[in-house]
Amino acid sequence: MFRMFRGGHSGGWRVTSISPVVGEPLPFVPALSVTDSEAISLPLVPSRNAWRLVGVASTTRYTERAEKQQLTAVQAELGRLEATSAALIPIRKSEAWWELTQEERRKIFEDKSHHIASTLRFLPAIARQLYHSRDLGGPFDFLTWFEFAPPDASLFEELVAILRQTEEWSYVEHEIDVRLVKEVLSA
Repeated sequence: MFRMFRGGHSGGWRVTSISPVVGEPLPFVPALSVTDSEAISLPLVPSRNAWRLVGVASTTRYTERAEKQQLTAVQAELGRLEATSAALIPIRKSEAWWELTQEERRKIFEDKSHHIASTLRFLPAIARQLYHSRDLGGPFDFLTWFEFAPPDASLFEELVAILRQTEEWSYVEHEIDVRLVKEVLSA
């Protein structure tokens, strides 16, 4: 199943900011729609006033069984009613990262950067899902999606600050931070 994030003029999420962390920004759009599809058309051709990013929730990588069990025990599902704030953070890592073996990437991911161990305390307040997009020909390798309640916004800021200070993040060559608020229809 493909997950598409389409930035444009309509969607269930209102864009509050689009900030380049590293590299070129995405064009600002007022809204984001998030949809699932069993098929997509490639290439994803950009337009002047909209963009589309597509990824796949794949198998868990760089995670050992005990870590996966810890994560599963505390992580929240996406789509919680109170989680009306979100962030879409597309990331592309350098060729140096991809030239490493799976074992070498795992050592950087957890043994040195403590990606899982240092972020467990943010769950279940922050729900998250990683979508792989490297093999789909888009501009990013990963699309990271986070949802949280507005009172947990400072926790989310702390989480991304921790991750951006790790050795793992030294391999990031393009990162955009898109912040969103759920559009709530009034009756």
